[in-house]
Amino acid sequence: MTAGLKPGLRENLAQFSLLVLVNAFVGGMAGLERSILPALAEQEFGIASRTVILSFLVAFGLTKATANFFAGWLCDRFGRKPILVVGWLVAAPVPFILMLAPNWGWVVAANVLLGVSQGLTWSVTVIMKIDLAGPRQRGLAMGLNEFAGYVAVGASAWATGWIAASHGLRPEPFYLGIAYVLLGTGLSLFVVRETHDHAALESHLAANAGRPPPRTAELIYRSMLGDRNLSSASQAGLINNLNDGVAWGLFPLWFAAANLSMGQIALLAALYPTVWGIGQLATGAWSDRIGRKPLIVWGMWLQAAGLAAVAVYPGVIGATSGSFLLGVGTACVYPTLLAFVGDVTEPNWRARAVGVYRLWRDLGYAAGALLAGVIGDAFGLAAAILIVAALTFASGTVAALGMREPTRQL
Repeated sequence: MTAGLKPGLRENLAQFSLLVLVNAFVGGMAGLERSILPALAEQEFGIASRTVILSFLVAFGLTKATANFFAGWLCDRFGRKPILVVGWLVAAPVPFILMLAPNWGWVVAANVLLGVSQGLTWSVTVIMKIDLAGPRQRGLAMGLNEFAGYVAVGASAWATGWIAASHGLRPEPFYLGIAYVLLGTGLSLFVVRETHDHAALESHLAANAGRPPPRTAELIYRSMLGDRNLSSASQAGLINNLNDGVAWGLFPLWFAAANLSMGQIALLAALYPTVWGIGQLATGAWSDRIGRKPLIVWGMWLQAAGLAAVAVYPGVIGATSGSFLLGVGTACVYPTLLAFVGDVTEPNWRARAVGVYRLWRDLGYAAGALLAGVIGDAFGLAAAILIVAALTFASGTVAALGMREPTRQL
């Protein structure tokens, strides 16, 4: 029933704020591993190969991408809230497995579960906020969502690194994960309300309300080649998460090779997602005013500059300045791409479109882990980071040439 429903952040402030909090716990789960998992691989399991170390990211990326794809379809079929709850239940074993894993295979298995959980929970919070915000404030809504998630990623990365420096790599850092699961599951199950009717209302009011939605196969084709806007967004999202995978998996190893302490590595691991998260408070709303394309293009180019700085200037200064630039660039790109996909799709198939976009985007984790691992083993970590920087700059150029600024209802 859509009677009495209104789109907008002010009109739905209580539920929107609750979903922002829930996504902070989702981000906290993603941040559990950021500063300590590569060290765990080397110190506790004796793994030297970069490719093997980054196998946890391949598992995470593939399963998260797949879960993203199905999340949109499941949300349309069963509603948003049930899928959010299922996503949290899948996450429940993860901190216990990481605390007790007897070998690296168990860590990889934990990241399979984490990827499924992140794909479902983060996708659903995005879709629900798009439902509530309506078209006029979609960029701001995505900025707030990603702000909460990635500030929590940064805070969790710092906290687990600090705990590891004080108490050891296991089990104490992963106690945080148990708290995230309990809080996220409880709020999602007992307080969050379904938002599917808001999407139905927007679809009813749209000028093209009677147009049938595309089939999933057509939507996948559009996101790859058939639609210049969706395909440009897909490649930019994939490259964005490819370089995020490098930052997650290789930066701690690169910083350790520069003789930085565990405490310094924890701060640097937190800096990039924290700048990314806080910056989205401004960039999401900014894209509502100046358009999506400029922030996407320049954001990709800033990411490339940040990666290059980390590789070319080893040590604290290069690591700090490069991580900061990478965070600013990602803040420009991340919420804006989500809002862009929302702009160029229609309400009755937007959830599936977001799922398909997030499929391509999060395959970047797996692609980045494989690419960086192979290049890092063959030519060194600096070469891997620089090649990813070049790919990121090229992706921004593709977006500059291929994207058309969408017309939005204001």
